[in-house]
Amino acid sequence: GKQIRGQRKGRGSVFKSHSKHRKGPVKHRALDFAERRGYIKGVVKDIIHDPGRGAPIARVHFRNPYKYGIDKMNFLAAEGVYTGQFIFCGVKAQLKIGNILPLSSMPEGAIICNVEEKQGDRGKIARASGNYASVVSHNLDEGVTRIRLPSGAKKIVKSTCRAMVGIVGGGGRLDKPMLKAGRAYHKYKAKRNCWPKVRGVAMNPVEHPHGGGNHQHIGKASTAKRDSPPGAKVGLIAARRTGRITGGSKD
Repeated sequence: GKQIRGQRKGRGSVFKSHSKHRKGPVKHRALDFAERRGYIKGVVKDIIHDPGRGAPIARVHFRNPYKYGIDKMNFLAAEGVYTGQFIFCGVKAQLKIGNILPLSSMPEGAIICNVEEKQGDRGKIARASGNYASVVSHNLDEGVTRIRLPSGAKKIVKSTCRAMVGIVGGGGRLDKPMLKAGRAYHKYKAKRNCWPKVRGVAMNPVEHPHGGGNHQHIGKASTAKRDSPPGAKVGLIAARRTGRITGGSKD
């Protein structure tokens, strides 16, 4: 058969991300003495749109604590952050929307976003528009904190990990239906070449393991094992279960 689409994506070429107009990586300040011991004050200069990202970005200016100059950071804009607002980062910062403090300084039940997975990695969890995580409990003896992720899963991270207070801005983005193909076209044009997607069952046998047949049917199990070779790794990869998700949400 032919190389399938998933294999061609590895080469890059037309499948590279469209990053020309992007505004740069969004991350917390690098962890320094000011944040570990006290706090540092910045001011939101601008709230900007980042192409290919549903969440707005806040341009925050800090005075450099070590040499003359201004550090310009791109932060995720929490909902309710405005231009001219002061943003405080550090252990001694207050629990106010937009401020960045370690989980150890937050009460249980706090709503947070852009959470660090490991101390100093500058934010990895709950970064999509409208998303948030919440602090479930602190274990002071071991210095770890349980947080609830946007998926509903619980995760244990070090209490020294930082997070921004509040939920990510730009929420409710998926409530409005796309309505027409042109809107989807422009949405994915800003992201990368991944639309429109031809279904595997609609192809010929040469192009996809699900292709061919007198009716559109998969003809074999839709699940594929985790170590399937590229080209056979299609469908539901390493699925623990298949079918509809029934039953209420388990909180």
